[in-house]
Amino acid sequence: MAIVGGLDVHRAQITFDYVDTVTGEVQTGRIVPATRLVLRGWLSRFEGLDAVFATEGCTGWRFVVEELERAGVEAHLAEPADTATLRGRKKRAKTDRADARHLRQLLVDERLPESWIAPSHALEIRIKGRTYVALRIIDALGVEAARLKAELRGFARRQPGCRALVDELYGVGELTAAIIWAEMGDTRRFSSSSQAVRHTGLDITVWSSDGKRSRGRLARQGPPALRWALFEAALCASRTSSPDHDYFVDVSERLGAKRAYMSVARKLARRVHHILRSLGDAAFEQVT
Repeated sequence: MAIVGGLDVHRAQITFDYVDTVTGEVQTGRIVPATRLVLRGWLSRFEGLDAVFATEGCTGWRFVVEELERAGVEAHLAEPADTATLRGRKKRAKTDRADARHLRQLLVDERLPESWIAPSHALEIRIKGRTYVALRIIDALGVEAARLKAELRGFARRQPGCRALVDELYGVGELTAAIIWAEMGDTRRFSSSSQAVRHTGLDITVWSSDGKRSRGRLARQGPPALRWALFEAALCASRTSSPDHDYFVDVSERLGAKRAYMSVARKLARRVHHILRSLGDAAFEQVT
């Protein structure tokens, strides 16, 4: 890598810090205003060079990554919470320049906590899925919801990752497979299936203090469309033909049907993680 750098993105400006690994020269500064065209012009300086940049997965990251890739620069997306943890305790005031330098150093040290950059075809399905979930509750827009449903089902029939989910998971149909596939993303970024469940927002949070412990609640931190699709698939567990029927009945008798469905949805999330992970790159193969 000849050029390694970090970009700290804000609404008004983008702060950069990069180093030429051959000469050791460090360049810092700001890109103002933080617009697509201005950033595109700034990136032209790296034409023909081997350059790698990292930015955090906060507001505004998408257009920055798109412009980096357009310019032939390798883009990395840092997970914000883990990046902050690696910064350690603050010894001095936090600045945009320090954040950019921190990203650059993590990239140099190969310690950058990576977030998944969804390809454009996955983003398209994600948007359609979220729109469908929102529209299905509005009767007046039933025609539009039906059109999106047909498009999502058609995509699922052609995409290898979606087909695998339909074939291997009881209760997952073409519609829910497309939404789960787009929202779950590349599961190889998760170190375990527990992280995949945490991504869905179906994990149980616990609050405790001085011996007092509150009743667990759903975290609800992940995409709502993903939780909807997993829950819809989990509803099939009540059928006697479901492989999870005995488990569903057992949990339902102890905790109630709603919690049983949630438990099955978490089991499905774990299975999705393993299925997509085992497919490798084929899981997100682009189809026409």
